[in-house]
Amino acid sequence: MKYILILLMSLIALPVSAQYEDGQKVYTIGVVPQFEQRKLFDIWQPILTALEHELDFKLQLVGSPKIPMFEKKYLAGQYDFAYMNPYHLLKAHQTQGYVPLIRDGSRQLKGILVVNKDSPYQTVADLDKQILAFPAPNALGASLLMRADLMSLFQLEYFPRYVQTHSSVYLNVALGQAAAGGGVLSTLKQQPPEVRERLRVIYETRGMKPHPLSVHPRVPEEDREAFRQAWLKLAGTRAGSRLMALIPMGQPAVATMDDYRPMLDWNLEEYYIVE
Repeated sequence: MKYILILLMSLIALPVSAQYEDGQKVYTIGVVPQFEQRKLFDIWQPILTALEHELDFKLQLVGSPKIPMFEKKYLAGQYDFAYMNPYHLLKAHQTQGYVPLIRDGSRQLKGILVVNKDSPYQTVADLDKQILAFPAPNALGASLLMRADLMSLFQLEYFPRYVQTHSSVYLNVALGQAAAGGGVLSTLKQQPPEVRERLRVIYETRGMKPHPLSVHPRVPEEDREAFRQAWLKLAGTRAGSRLMALIPMGQPAVATMDDYRPMLDWNLEEYYIVE
């Protein structure tokens, strides 16, 4: 039985060959589910459709309803391309050899802690023994780095509530279902005004390079470079720039592993939760 289990695990980890449709190569793209699935597809599918006009292969968007499911898929190497948070990249590089291609060069990623605008909470210390909402344990800025700061810098005691998406975090706090919640500034800005205007930020984490769009090593070098150049070309157009601003990726730039290696010294492994 033990041998069979080991064999099955090794098969799951094997690289998946590119698929073909009508004689044309098809690569899969996974996207970390910061938003609910319909919104995520509304943002990403127009971008992929535009990219295909510049490529000799197709791109298939593969959704994951929850962040833990997305994590299991990239750890098993199921995506050819994947848009993931920086800590996900470190794990994906270690387990599967994923490397970054593109990131936003116009900003840094920081976790934010929000409270209800009318709540009495003014500082992190005020949240002692309160319920705090997070998207998922390993959402980087919104949860992983935020929880590390709350524990190591503030020694805060709290009760975590994992609600799957950034949007759900903000809604929980706006409705008073949680005293505070972790998110990132870019997703807060994309909330409906009736939610966003009921929240205020009381804390920000340290900054890091934003989410990279990464590639599995099984994708040939010529195809990954063609993808990168098509992305940068699309970003240089007015229509493409508007589409990518929704990710958000305001100023696409070439990404390398050196952008993310400093995070190895942040001791985040202590707070990483395997589900």
